[in-house]
Order: sequence, then C-alpha cells, then structure tokens
Amino acid sequence: MSIITSIQTFILHVPVTRGGIADSTHSISHWGVPGVIIRTDDGLAGYGFAGTHAHLATDRLISSCIAEAYGPLLIGKDATEVAHLWDLLAHCPPIQWVGRCGITHLALAAIDIALWDIKAKHAGLPLWKLLGGSASKRLEAYNTDGGWLNWPTETLVGDCKRLVEVEGYRGVKIKIGSPEPGRDLDRLEKVRNAIGPSIKLMVDANGRLDLPAAVQIGRRLRDFDVVWFEEPMWYDDVAGHATLARQIDTPIALGEQLYRLDEFRNFVSAAAVHFVQPDVTRLAGITEWWQVADLALAYRLPVAAHVGDMGQIHVHTSIAHRACGILEFIPWIRDCFTDPATVREGYYVTPQQPGAGTTLKPDAIERFGVR
Repeated sequence: MSIITSIQTFILHVPVTRGGIADSTHSISHWGVPGVIIRTDDGLAGYGFAGTHAHLATDRLISSCIAEAYGPLLIGKDATEVAHLWDLLAHCPPIQWVGRCGITHLALAAIDIALWDIKAKHAGLPLWKLLGGSASKRLEAYNTDGGWLNWPTETLVGDCKRLVEVEGYRGVKIKIGSPEPGRDLDRLEKVRNAIGPSIKLMVDANGRLDLPAAVQIGRRLRDFDVVWFEEPMWYDDVAGHATLARQIDTPIALGEQLYRLDEFRNFVSAAAVHFVQPDVTRLAGITEWWQVADLALAYRLPVAAHVGDMGQIHVHTSIAHRACGILEFIPWIRDCFTDPATVREGYYVTPQQPGAGTTLKPDAIERFGVR
C-alpha cells in the first residue's frame, strides 16, 4: 500500500520555439502544464500534468478542479489502486454532472498520470516495463516542430531538411490549412523535394477545412506520398470524416481533440479514421488512453499518440502497447523533467528511471511556474 497524504497543484508556462508558433487554428507563445504532485505515506511523489495553450484563467480552473473537486476524494486512499481510483473519480456524480470532458477530464488526466507514476515508482520500474513492454522495441520518432504554418517557406524547408539530414528523423509533419490552398501545396511540394522520397511526410490541418476543401486538397496529397491527413475538418464531425475517407486515398489521422473512449469508438466504427491519435493529457489519463489503444488494436488500426505531453508519458505507453510504432516529438517542455523524452538517430531512447517520466526538476516550478 501507498497511502495518499497530500495533493499539491502547479502551473507551468514554458516558451515554445522561436517565441511563437501557429497552425491553421491556433497561435501560442507558451505551452501550459497545469499539474499535480501527489505524495504518499511511504515517501513517494507522483507527478502528473495536462497540456494547454497556457491560458492562465483556464489553467487555474484545471488546478482548482484537481485540488477542490478530486483532491478530497483521494486523501487516505491507496495510490497503487489506480484502476479503482480512476473509476471512482471518473464516475463521481457531482463532477460527472458538470462535465464528462473538458476541464474535468484534463484534471483527471493529471491525477491519473500521477497515480501511475507512483505505481511505477512503488514497483521500482519505468512505466513501460510495468505495463508489460519490452526494451527490445524501437519506437520511431517523427518531428512536428519544424513544420509550423507561420514559418516562411524557406524556413519551413530548411527546418525539415535539417531535421532529416542532421538530426536523423525519418519523418516530419507540416501544417496546412492556410487561406490559400495553393500555398499549402507549394510548401508541401518543396518539403517533399527537400527531404527526398524515403522520409515519411505527414500534414495536419488542425480542423480548419470544410468537406469540399478537404476533398479537394486531400486528392492532391497522394502526389506527394503523404502518410496521413491529420484533423482535416472539425474535430467532432464523424459523418464528414467518414465521407472524406471514402473519397481520398490518403489515410486520415485524428484524436487529439477527443476526450472520451466513446468518441473514439464513434469514429472507428464509422471507418472515419485510419491512424488513431489519443492524447493522454486530454483523455482521462493513462487508464483511458490504454482503453483507446486497445480499441484501435481490435480494429487493426495503428496508434500514433498526439504529444500534448511532449512525449514524456507517451514514450512509455507507446513502447508498452503493441498498436504503437511511431510517436510525435516536440521538445518544448523537456527541460522541466529529470528524465526528458529523448530522440537519437530517429528513435526514442527507452527511459530507464522508475516512474512515468513526469518527475519535475527541482527548479522547474521556480523557472516556469505561474499563479
């Protein structure tokens, strides 16, 4: 047993690349990390967090939900009984009444991650090993941080070429969804020519397009051997994605904006997605992420997790789950952690420290904390 004695919340706002990035829908200067430290009577500390666009008012709502709604339900409980505690919190009537997704889900995600961190530390194992993974598995990385829509074309092409030729990535993803589709296609063509035919190339519209525009640009993607077309349309549009999937050759990827297992089930059963992209910080933590990965496996669909966690947790879950073979990499928050997610020669380095990879460095809150 490992009895929970205290709950401490924190909020980090960490600068992103070059002071600001943009896709078709969002522009941000910092990545938000609202989180929790759960301490137990045997001296363990579990760290968990969600991922946001660093809006302080909404980050405070997440922290308040952790501390005031969920926290009192956890004190005195055995932290290693993760599945039981997840069920207790996920189905708590007063909290469920006001929200089965959104803020309450991000708060529950942070808690569930912290509990798995404790469970792995209690066992003296890295989380991937606790979950049954093997050190022999090689998890391929692709990089998104060179592909932002606000980069000039020359910068975009140069960054993607550097990621491949210098840093050794075997895949890159670029953003599309600008007001001029011809600009997107021109940038896509130049990136493909720069990185060569053997490198994986993905595109992401961040939910910007309507169905006719998605069909029009989607039919051009095969010309550039695009691996997947990510979030082409509004996040909840199951019927639209199913229609698009029938009209283009390029596979569809989505999931970062879905909060519940049931939402993934709707897309999967409608044949509206081909690459499933659950996010452990938007689903209700590792527990629900694993349920989604099992759902994908049952339909023989690959899982390529979205890194709202910047890979800290997903490197563990992806090594452990057989549906996963590739994982996104964005480096923004890696300096916050004692065991940062690391890519070497195009593959994630397998973590060795006990836990979920979420332990903060001693100075992380001092450097990046906000109130």
